[in-house]
Amino acid sequence: MKQQMLSFLKEEDGVTAIEYGLIAGLIAVALLAALTPLGEHLSDLFTNIGNKVEGAATEAAK
Repeated sequence: MKQQMLSFLKEEDGVTAIEYGLIAGLIAVALLAALTPLGEHLSDLFTNIGNKVEGAATEAAK
């Protein structure tokens, strides 16, 4: 039993999988933090474009 416990404690395959999972999680958080302001900027940009197109269509209809 003691030999099995020592073998289990020396096993590192699970640790590597956890490390990769943590790295993937950190990358996801970094992408979310970086892209959120960009998304807001793009939303404002498309709103402005839509307003200009609407204004031009209204002028053309007169």
